[in-house]
Formats: sequence, C-alpha cells, structure tokens
Amino acid sequence: MIQHISFSLDSYPRGFHIVTMEVLHAIGKLPATGILHLFIQHTSAGITINENADPDVLHDFESFYNHIAPEHMPFLKHTMEGPDDMPAHVKASMVGSSISIPIQDGRLMLGTWQGIYLCEFRNHARGRTLVASLYT
Repeated sequence: MIQHISFSLDSYPRGFHIVTMEVLHAIGKLPATGILHLFIQHTSAGITINENADPDVLHDFESFYNHIAPEHMPFLKHTMEGPDDMPAHVKASMVGSSISIPIQDGRLMLGTWQGIYLCEFRNHARGRTLVASLYT
C-alpha cells in the first residue's frame, strides 16, 4: 500500500536545517514496517540526510556549497530572480530532491547521528512543500 502526504515546512533562512522532527510531526504515526520516501517540490532547495549532533556541520555545509557555487558568477544568464537563484538551482541538483528511509518497529531507521536536512539555497525563500510517500 502507498500513502502520500503533502505538507509544508515553515520558511527557513538560507542554510542547512535539521527538520527530522517537523517531518515526523507532519506525517503522524509511522507504520510498523515500510519505507518513507521524501520528495521536495522545489528546484532551489534540496533534502538530504547527514550529521544531527554538531551544529558546526550545518555551518560547514553552507560554507562548502557557497565556495563551489558562489553568487555573482559573471557567466551565469539565469539571474532574473537575483544572484542567488542560479547558484541555488545548481546546489539543489547536487544535493538532490528526495531521500528514502526504511521504517522498522514504527520508527525511522536513521543512524545514531543522522537527521533529515532541509537544504535552503535561496536568500529569501518561502515555506517549502514536501511529499511524504509511505510504502507499507
């Protein structure tokens, strides 16, 4: 059986944000076993899984991605929505738009130090919409 749940996250500032609890709250009770597939419906933000304990990791991710895809590159043509727009699309493609997590005993099988990240690449983004698909 497949169940789809659409929900929105509040607006977050540019950067990497652990949203595991917000995702779980939006989904509600998880099935005993299955797979959670999360898909973000945007081209300038991404979703991934990584370190959930040390806030320096969030800062370092932001610094790394800004280093490899900075704003104001003179060769970019897609700049109508501002200098952060095209770099945001590039970063989102690098991170990706979906993740899958196994479910066992009604819990996500994330590792001890893993959390779900919203990767916000726009300077002034609005809330982001995600689709959670539960496969049981």
